Amino acid sequence: MKNVSETAPALAVIAPGPRTTLQDLGRAGWQRLGIPVSGALDPVALAAANLLVGNPPETGALEISFLGPTLRVEAESVRIAYAGGAASLELLSSSSSDPGAPARRLPPLASVRLVRGQTIRIGGLTGSTVGYLAVEGGFAVTPFLGSASTLPRAALGGFSGRPIAAGDCLALAAADAPERTELTLRHLDLAAPERCRVMLGPQADHFTPEGIETFLSTPWVVSPATDRMGMRLEGPAIAHRGTVDIVTDGIAPGTVQVPGSGLPIVLLADRQTTGGYAKIATVVSADLPGLGRLAPGATVRFERVDRATAVAARRALIATIDGLKERLVEAAPADLAARLSSVNLIGGFLDMCAGPEES
Repeated sequence: MKNVSETAPALAVIAPGPRTTLQDLGRAGWQRLGIPVSGALDPVALAAANLLVGNPPETGALEISFLGPTLRVEAESVRIAYAGGAASLELLSSSSSDPGAPARRLPPLASVRLVRGQTIRIGGLTGSTVGYLAVEGGFAVTPFLGSASTLPRAALGGFSGRPIAAGDCLALAAADAPERTELTLRHLDLAAPERCRVMLGPQADHFTPEGIETFLSTPWVVSPATDRMGMRLEGPAIAHRGTVDIVTDGIAPGTVQVPGSGLPIVLLADRQTTGGYAKIATVVSADLPGLGRLAPGATVRFERVDRATAVAARRALIATIDGLKERLVEAAPADLAARLSSVNLIGGFLDMCAGPEES
């Protein structure tokens, strides 16, 4: 199913990747009606990608999981930027005006202007399971309840309420990207963490002291069953004090539920709005972006902190996102490496091992 006509500015999907969706910061304010917030798993990387192309940090971008898409430009031009897990960004074909130009690598954490007919492929991600491809001006989609975020299990938002598919045309809000100096970001750490901070509760009293110690001391392994709704963890069973069930109540981002199996589930962006399993802890909001980067098979430990520490960490995260603009610098010309390799920069050489008469 295509989202726009073939004459409208768009990115044509040649290959979608396994789970590429449109995400922004989510649709807050509707959980009372049972509608999940959704939004980016890693809002820091989302903000970085948007900043590079001149968008507000909350603008919707393509959230890429594990392996990126292959996209062809069907517009006069478009400015893109990628931030997230390390991945190869390859320009597979040139514009029709320069069909003989070779394919080349594109830099991450840098903006680049592409023109009609050019095709970009994003490879497999390492260091983080998610990355974000932002376009200048954003994508042209109709918000649902104030957000462009995709919630596939309810078929809401984004492009037809689902991950993108081969043959889709992803409508662009801008038909052209003006030429300007491209930008890059310095010193942005998007590595997945080895430890996440939590506050115990709200139902910590439903677990034995030994169960709480198990939760805090275990190096938990991220399960392959993890998705945007929840991160399932593998390890020893956490002991409940009594029944695993509670009167259903609200679910906060980062809530750690422990069902009858005793294995914790950290609830993420697409989490349900209410739940009836006891919740042993809640990941502090500042550590949720890092948690969203963890791949199946990775290990993570939890560290108990108090409310003051959690609030300070949240303020530090906000300061980090607000301070990204201070790290922007002009990017080197995209063809700099090619120009340098075409020029003879060596006028001669000396053999330092030779004697005076041989040199």
